[in-house]
Amino acid sequence: MGHSNNVTEFVLLGLTQDPEGQKVLFIMFLLIYIVTMVGNLLIVMTVIVSPSLGSPMYFFLAYLAFMDAVYSTTISPKMIGDLLCDKKTISFVACMGRLFIQHLFGGAEVFLLVAMASDRYVAICKPLHYLTIMNRQVCILLLVVAWVGGFLHSLVQLLFVYSLPFCGPNVIDHFICDMYPLLELACSDTYFIGLTVVANGGANCMAIFILLLISYGVILRSLKTHSQEGRLKALSTCSSHITVVVLFFVPCIFMYVRPVSNFPIDKSITVVYTVITPMLNPLIYTLRNSEMKNAMEKIWSRKLTTCRIRICIH
Repeated sequence: MGHSNNVTEFVLLGLTQDPEGQKVLFIMFLLIYIVTMVGNLLIVMTVIVSPSLGSPMYFFLAYLAFMDAVYSTTISPKMIGDLLCDKKTISFVACMGRLFIQHLFGGAEVFLLVAMASDRYVAICKPLHYLTIMNRQVCILLLVVAWVGGFLHSLVQLLFVYSLPFCGPNVIDHFICDMYPLLELACSDTYFIGLTVVANGGANCMAIFILLLISYGVILRSLKTHSQEGRLKALSTCSSHITVVVLFFVPCIFMYVRPVSNFPIDKSITVVYTVITPMLNPLIYTLRNSEMKNAMEKIWSRKLTTCRIRICIH
């Protein structure tokens, strides 16, 4: 089944057709993107250079920040650039490439959040065995599983869309190439493929979300046995994890756990999990985490001192 296509490019309608609105959004999204990149790369750097952040939790956190940075970069720069263009086009190949990378990183992040939950579970419920259970090999294995999971999920999505016939309509009422807008443009009945997308994207999201909520429930229940100080520390870590999980999964479930259809609100919901969440993640994790804040302060005060010394010497 080859892909019979007259469509070589798609036209994206973007978030709004209003020129003034586009200028406002351009400034807003540009600022958000800068904050996202600075915040996430700062976390990656801090974890790499700080010996105090050697625990598995920070290993996963650095990867989450890295994924958010790449995920943002597959979406935001194109969207920001498009806000200044009159005609927003994307070639068929570029569209498929972006679809693949978006789902690869989105899928990997889902599995990574599961790894982070299991890490917290072991840390809080089996503290004495924490370092033996969550050893280097286990962390790397969990990371590999996350990437493989994301890759398989993404590959399935891509193969389905790629095999569809696109024979004429090529206007996507969206700012990114995504499954549902593309399924609507196909010239064949996409009902069955729509169901597989729901199964692959939606059911995964739903199942993992429920699993994560249960696991955090178990973790919080086990806190009864902990000291007041231990309880507060665990609560602040878990609450930041739960916030990120909710921010990531709720829009995802809204988008994919339903029959294929495009609602006007979809674009706004997509903005939440493609643009806002990657920016909030670093903020949520660093603001609630004293070790992270201390490590950052140490690095920056060291950097500033070095600069001052250099200036004095010169």
